Amino acid sequence: MATYALPTVEVGRTGRKVARIGMGALPLSFDGRPPRRDALKVVWAALDQGIGFFDTADSYCLHAGEMNHNERLLREGLATHPAGAHAVVATKGGIARDGRRMRIDAHPAHLRRACHASLKALGVDSIDLYQLHAPDPRVPFAESVGALARLREAGEVRAVGLSNVSRAQVDEARAIVEVASVQNHFNPWDRSHERSGLVDLCAAEGITFLPHSPLGGAGRVGVIRGCARLRELGRPHAATAPELVLAWMMARWPAMLPIPGASRPHSVEGASRAARLRLDGDALSAAEAAFAALPATAPQGPPVQPRQEP
Repeated sequence: MATYALPTVEVGRTGRKVARIGMGALPLSFDGRPPRRDALKVVWAALDQGIGFFDTADSYCLHAGEMNHNERLLREGLATHPAGAHAVVATKGGIARDGRRMRIDAHPAHLRRACHASLKALGVDSIDLYQLHAPDPRVPFAESVGALARLREAGEVRAVGLSNVSRAQVDEARAIVEVASVQNHFNPWDRSHERSGLVDLCAAEGITFLPHSPLGGAGRVGVIRGCARLRELGRPHAATAPELVLAWMMARWPAMLPIPGASRPHSVEGASRAARLRLDGDALSAAEAAFAALPATAPQGPPVQPRQEP
């Protein structure tokens, strides 16, 4: 076992510091997932590499009959590794499963039930970071956020975060509860939250920005890996193209904590290398210029959450 000292970042203003890169645990519970023992090895490998932030959700599973599968898997992985007790787990509530179908449900009553189920699945008295998975168009946003605020007041969650939200929604939520994190789609294909000013707002207000699908999603990782220009730029750093993209993200936005998904130990080892890369201004500019070579129509892979329904 080799534990690497990685650069750290504070999660919101919680006082909890973790490595600059985390692990998205979703691939351990979705279609194509590894066998349980192999999945646990991925969690252990992440901890061996010094990664101490894990992203999950109650709905990361194959169908309604195995809700909280990913959380239970993480609980087992963390409990069976010496460094697991120090890890920060971020989970999410607000999506229900009907068979294999997912639907948004951010009613306060559902969020309370979901939080209690996550507490049980994770085997904790208080969740490190509990995030609203997505705004529900059928529920006033303030009511959903208010439910999370009450969970925090009750001590059932230590910190509150938001996912798949706009800048206006972040502003609205901050008037109700302290927001520790924003988890939104962000990668070389989608930098809309940079253009909207949301990323800069998070940096200024001490809110950790968690870019999900930082490599574009399962369907696009191979596109990045095959980009000749990115491979060329990574060569002097002994870095793969995906590692270069993750390093670019961390260098450009110091408050960002990417959470690339992993289903093999090799993936978390690459994430750890990315966190240790040091890119100067010229390398950052060259990487951004290389993104223009990525095909705009590259496949994104299957959706991992439902569209908002009117």
